[in-house]
Amino acid sequence: MPDPLNKASAPANLGNLWSDWLRRALPLPAAALLAASLAQPAAAQQAPPAPPVTVATPLTRNVTQWDEHTGRIEPSALVELRPRVSGQVMQVHFQDGALVREGELLFTLDQRPFRIAVDSARAEVARNEARLALAQQQLQRYAGLTAQRYSSEADQDNRRGAVREAQAGLAASQAALRQAELELEFSEIRAPRPGRVSDRRVDAGNLVQQGTTLLTTLVALDPVYVTFDASEAQYLRYARAAQRGSQGGFRPAGGEGGAQVQLRLLDETEFGHEGRVNFVDSTFDARSGTIRGRAVIANPELFLTPGSFARLRLFAGDAEALMVPDAAVVADQSGRMVLTVAPDGTVAPRPVQLGPLVDGLRVVRHGLGPQDRVIIGGLHRARPGSRVTAQQGSFGQSPLASAR
Repeated sequence: MPDPLNKASAPANLGNLWSDWLRRALPLPAAALLAASLAQPAAAQQAPPAPPVTVATPLTRNVTQWDEHTGRIEPSALVELRPRVSGQVMQVHFQDGALVREGELLFTLDQRPFRIAVDSARAEVARNEARLALAQQQLQRYAGLTAQRYSSEADQDNRRGAVREAQAGLAASQAALRQAELELEFSEIRAPRPGRVSDRRVDAGNLVQQGTTLLTTLVALDPVYVTFDASEAQYLRYARAAQRGSQGGFRPAGGEGGAQVQLRLLDETEFGHEGRVNFVDSTFDARSGTIRGRAVIANPELFLTPGSFARLRLFAGDAEALMVPDAAVVADQSGRMVLTVAPDGTVAPRPVQLGPLVDGLRVVRHGLGPQDRVIIGGLHRARPGSRVTAQQGSFGQSPLASAR
């Protein structure tokens, strides 16, 4: 008989009595199940196993690095066409938005007043030529009389002065003739350079004022400019590289172009347009902390249109870089990061500074080491600070990871 004072055996005896009562009171299947569950010893539930993730070390490659910017395409020249003489528009010789050649006739003003002015100036030139010829004849005629003392030296001096006065009058009338001919030429407004004209701002019959009325605008399209803003950190990196003698410095120097640039439009996937930086502003913008740069891009097909936006990337040199799949990069309110697995299996976030995308892999400039185990698969199962089971994987040119 068990000792009632034995406390160690009391719970076991009580459990047996309870099981016997359940067998008598409940149907056999339910009693068996309930008795079996009560018979198990009370123990803490085991923790679930750590979720598996795929990890790989960053890929080290020598890549050509680029800095990407959003740029705006601008014409290499913008000309506002205004009349250099006043008058009435007689004819418009171009279609709105047409391509024009240098010297092509665009507008014609009423030329009748200017032709009259030219004729009047020519008549004045002829009059002054006659006066000069008469003064020279008189000077020669009286030269012998003065030598024989039939005429005084004072009269001879007056005749010399008349010749010089006639010469000055002739020069003034000739200048007036050139001015009249120039104004007649200005009555025809021609394209000062090749490019594309905008729409006409005046039609035939309108009166235009010298230097005031805007007739139309003309833009030069080959080449075009692309303006962009670079951060202070990017500018300093390029300036340091230029001091070390690297090729393709950001700021043009010595008559050579600056850094190499490539351009793609918003509907293009490849950077198919190339050029070079040809201007960098002298100061940073105090509000944005950026500096304005400008690149020149050849546009022989005239497809690049001023005013449109494009993606521009700036050559940053060739260097060894760490690369991870772009899908392995996550973002939060503080910026971009990758999740790594520590030696004890703990997930550790690493804030990173990213570079461009190369062959489906993202360049990591700062924040990651070559031996770090980056989670490239199972990111939805990884939480910072939690434990995971790391399975070794690999990645190459493809951004997709594959377990070994």
